[in-house]
Amino acid sequence: MRGEQPSSAGAGRFPENIFLIGLMGAGKTSVGRLLARRLGKTFHDCDHEIERATGVKVSVIFEIEGEAGFRSRETKALAELVKRRNIVLATGGGAILSAENRRLLADHGAVVYLRAAPADLWNRTRHDKNRPLLKTADPQVRLRELYEERDPLYRAVANIVVDTGQQSVGSLAHRLEQQLLRHQPGARERAPLRAS
Repeated sequence: MRGEQPSSAGAGRFPENIFLIGLMGAGKTSVGRLLARRLGKTFHDCDHEIERATGVKVSVIFEIEGEAGFRSRETKALAELVKRRNIVLATGGGAILSAENRRLLADHGAVVYLRAAPADLWNRTRHDKNRPLLKTADPQVRLRELYEERDPLYRAVANIVVDTGQQSVGSLAHRLEQQLLRHQPGARERAPLRAS
């Protein structure tokens, strides 16, 4: 999807590539699409790119190849996507599990962690049947485990951490736009986090 040209005079000061990371349900795709449109960048979703390349849903890849097979495909897709210019990329929630993926993201753009509390993530994902990692006896417990496992990895690679809380997609995209305007390459910026 080709984004609209940005209307603000400061558009050239945004990082060339912006990579959104965070758990499933954090808003990476929704926020990424809007942010790309606002900044005049092209939006990509890593999971959608994998689905387009394979012709099947991520959940089917998990069923046939297991998580390891999917992660291998994910690294290959990321290696191609990060080389593109002027993009906003929504990554899969587990992309940061691989040290190679973390390096690819850190080396090719500004990394934004959309942080959401497990309770908020559950509210956003509980009706979605296309989440292979939540097909367990207790998906809420699984979400908390994923959060505890991945939050330190997200924080380690992120240049900017934003608590998504109960914000609308529009207000979150605006807030990110303001933080990205101030972002200096290599800097780490932490937005105040509300209690979970």
